[in-house]
Amino acid sequence: MEAEGGAHVRDEEVPQNQDLSFLLPSVTALLSDYGWYVVFVCVGVYLLIQHLRKNRSTDSQSSSVSAASQDPESVVRSQAALEASRRRMQEEQDARAAEFRERQQRLEEEKRRQKIEMWESMKEGKSYKGNAKVAQNTEDATSSSSLRPKTDKKPLRNSGYSPLSGDGGGTCSWRPGRRGPSAGG
Repeated sequence: MEAEGGAHVRDEEVPQNQDLSFLLPSVTALLSDYGWYVVFVCVGVYLLIQHLRKNRSTDSQSSSVSAASQDPESVVRSQAALEASRRRMQEEQDARAAEFRERQQRLEEEKRRQKIEMWESMKEGKSYKGNAKVAQNTEDATSSSSLRPKTDKKPLRNSGYSPLSGDGGGTCSWRPGRRGPSAGG
């Protein structure tokens, strides 16, 4: 540098080849205090970068695909195919709905007919169940009566039995256990 009067003044010499040993204590103190936080931050930054790269690559691919699919003829064909598919599915759904309605009407008609039969049988003084059911029951009774053996069973206990009275008879009577210490001696 030049000072007044043209004389060269030499500044203090600053050492140019200084090593980084002065950073070592501060870096070790930082890592020892916040080491796990630093690791988690590094992993998070890495995952964020990977995610952004993947999104950028898929965006660039989708833009090139969308530009290629903007061909008017292919758009018209895909829309026509989509419309035909929707129409076919709607026809199938309409057919199923019509079949369901018919089935429901048949069931309602059957219930109504059974109610009418029940009302008529009640007017005549018969059972409130339908005639068809009564006829089936009589046929079943006649066919099964020939197969059944005679049932002359004796009762399991006499009519005067009461479980609370304590005199059930026989050797099956309950007695409370002995009081006091168990046998030993």
